[in-house]
Amino acid sequence: MIGVLLGTAFQLQQRMLWSAEAYVACMTGAGAMLACALLMRRRVGRRVRSAAVHPVWLRQAWAGWIVALAALSALAVFGQIGWRSASLAQTALNPDLEGRDLQVEGVVAAMPQSSERGVKMRLRVESARWRGQPVSLPRLVDLSWYALGMWDDASTPAAVPATLRAGQRWAFEVRLRAPHGGMNPFGFDYELWMWEQGVQANGYVRSGHGSSAPRLLDDSAWRHPVERARQHVRDAILERTASRSPQEQEREGDRQRAAGVVAALVTGDQRVIDRQDWDLFRITGVAHLVSISGLHVTMFAWLAAKVIGALWRRSGLLCLLLPAQFASLSGGVLLAAMYALFSGWGVPSQRTVFMLGVVALLRLGGKRWPWPQVWLIACALVLLWDPWAMLQAGFWLSFVAVGMLFAGGMRSRAMAHRSPIATLALHLRQLLHQQWIVTLALAPLSLLIFGQMSVVGLVVNLLAIPWVSFVVLPLSMLGILWNGLWVPAVLATQLFTATLQWFANWPMAQLALPVAPLWAGVAAALAGMLLALRLPWRVRMLALPCMVPLLWWSQERPEAGRFDLMALDVGQGQAVLVRTARHGLLYDAGPQYSGEANAGERIVVPVLHALGEHIDTLVLSHRDADHTGGAAAVLAAQPQSSLLASLEGGHPLAQLRDVQPCLAGGEWSWDGVRFEVLHPPPELGLRLAEGPIERLRPNAASCVLRVTDAQGVSALLAGDIELAQEWALLAQGALAPVHLLLVPHHGSKTSSSEAFLDALKPRIAVVQAGYRNRFGHPAPAVMGRYRERSVVVAATPVCGAVHWRSDRAQDVGCERERTARYWHHRVPAEGAGALKW
Repeated sequence: MIGVLLGTAFQLQQRMLWSAEAYVACMTGAGAMLACALLMRRRVGRRVRSAAVHPVWLRQAWAGWIVALAALSALAVFGQIGWRSASLAQTALNPDLEGRDLQVEGVVAAMPQSSERGVKMRLRVESARWRGQPVSLPRLVDLSWYALGMWDDASTPAAVPATLRAGQRWAFEVRLRAPHGGMNPFGFDYELWMWEQGVQANGYVRSGHGSSAPRLLDDSAWRHPVERARQHVRDAILERTASRSPQEQEREGDRQRAAGVVAALVTGDQRVIDRQDWDLFRITGVAHLVSISGLHVTMFAWLAAKVIGALWRRSGLLCLLLPAQFASLSGGVLLAAMYALFSGWGVPSQRTVFMLGVVALLRLGGKRWPWPQVWLIACALVLLWDPWAMLQAGFWLSFVAVGMLFAGGMRSRAMAHRSPIATLALHLRQLLHQQWIVTLALAPLSLLIFGQMSVVGLVVNLLAIPWVSFVVLPLSMLGILWNGLWVPAVLATQLFTATLQWFANWPMAQLALPVAPLWAGVAAALAGMLLALRLPWRVRMLALPCMVPLLWWSQERPEAGRFDLMALDVGQGQAVLVRTARHGLLYDAGPQYSGEANAGERIVVPVLHALGEHIDTLVLSHRDADHTGGAAAVLAAQPQSSLLASLEGGHPLAQLRDVQPCLAGGEWSWDGVRFEVLHPPPELGLRLAEGPIERLRPNAASCVLRVTDAQGVSALLAGDIELAQEWALLAQGALAPVHLLLVPHHGSKTSSSEAFLDALKPRIAVVQAGYRNRFGHPAPAVMGRYRERSVVVAATPVCGAVHWRSDRAQDVGCERERTARYWHHRVPAEGAGALKW
């Protein structure tokens, strides 16, 4: 079992895959050596039994046998995962088909997800054609069917059907691309998430002028029956609990949010939970309760086993055919597996089902294995099923919690001859003890993974676990049999969230710290586990020094007189973090992705929290949504920051913070680093601050910022200025050679004139743009100008987040290169954004 863990961990560190044949050779070789080892062990065992052997030699022989077995198991698992990965990589989308109009037929393989812009679905492709010729596509693709149209002028869509269901066969005209997500430090690995699910392409449905209309080919219920049942139950919950009377409209939002939690508890569809609720659950430490956790599956298995056993014992014939104990155990595990499958088959559900299965088999066989063996078997089974689960936070939180409950749980005490009050008191004490163990063990792990932990989590869980487990969840599950129970389930959930909100408003309800390096986090996590074990307190206290690096860690900062710069990978938008020895500045806050999401809350704020960065100034170059879309989230998370912006008077952001106009001539110094505003001119900036200027393009008022360190090394952040503004800066003599240039307007052909580049003479140019964005940024002609001048170009679609330091002005770092793994999408440098999406 240890070999399974080691082999999985080693394979997941590979930057590039080998050939499938090489992995097959690993598996074959490991199997052959394992067979030889087994034969040798039998022969050695016969000799040991026939002759006197020194105990030391015997222990050494057994130790060598265990090490060899673990190594061979690790090699076999390494080859097995590698072979699976190589096979999946062969089904990747052909780059020549990206952005093409493809005719696809397939089956909706998962319940669709509705949003304000339309619906998202997973399609199992059966056939595909391009220009009448058959082409090969990945087996699974994710599609968006937009209700309000796409940016593309030829894709004004028809209405999305309200009856789109799992199992239906459709014919679509689609455009696809390889899965490509933002690559930022401490960020979510979207490409790993897609790889783990076997999805090798995503795209959107085209149904406007000149495109084939989507056609429903078949609506058979037998395809994907579990997904269709989940969708039916989810939609029924949301429909049944919707407010209908005018008096309830004011509370519609709270009711729908609570209905989303109920739907998630029943079907495991966590995407119907509102983002505000997720933030609330994380702050109070109860996020594990609103997903299908191991606790829920275990309770379901226990209840199912009790019911089956009671019913089974009422029939003498059934008891003669099969003992009631066997029927209750096997039936409970089987129904728990069905419940876990219905709820989405997440990692906690997998772990619980495998562990329940192992325990049931041992009990039926009359065996009692030590808990570490049961724990390792469940862990190995999960990784054999889904090896990439090892990189999920839920995997570690789930297995560490269960392991600590096994290792540090209270000793069972006899319940006989106890009064009901004494029995209840003992149960409460056990609950408190178990929650204390889990909280103490998982707190350092949460800080390592998320950079934050709930301070009120221990108290909140003592109240929330019984309420959710014995009130909300039973009402939600029984609602499948009688829909009327979903209404009280929603009311119970509203009471639950209101209580959580009260706790979340406590001072210091959540502790957020800079993310420490792996070695510090592992040391603190092991210390937390040691503190939770049943050991003398003198021994436990020895673990406290191991937590110091995690709790007092601070990220490395530039030395005085120097600065560093990180251009975040926010897609088609802009967000640049500039840090000096004691100060921080954020230049733009990324785009607004939709009414439900923006780069501020998804990317910028998590990076700032992970770095422990409290920015002093937020600079917004101009009003365009790809620069200001995340500003509200950043201002909310950074209340101490000032706002320097080139915004018109009356802009909504002015309601959140006093706006200081960005005017040429403004300058200040931090830690020996000089900041200068070069554009817009004062007369234009002051007019804009009074109100909108007719016929003025927002790009024309972009705030241009130059940063220069004590040694004269400089960077120019140019916003979205265009040719007219470049010429104005040239005429004013405001431009001087710089080491790094943030390419104006994302590399648009309306910017980066030859005269502008000749005046700046940049050595490194950073392009922030989206992969295959609809504007074609950066334009090939513009990139040609930079190449002619031997400028090193770092584009975020190729590079991910770009790292640069003024004390190492010739070097530029790429997050994609630093954290490269075989499942990550690799974009040729020459194809960063030349093709429209």
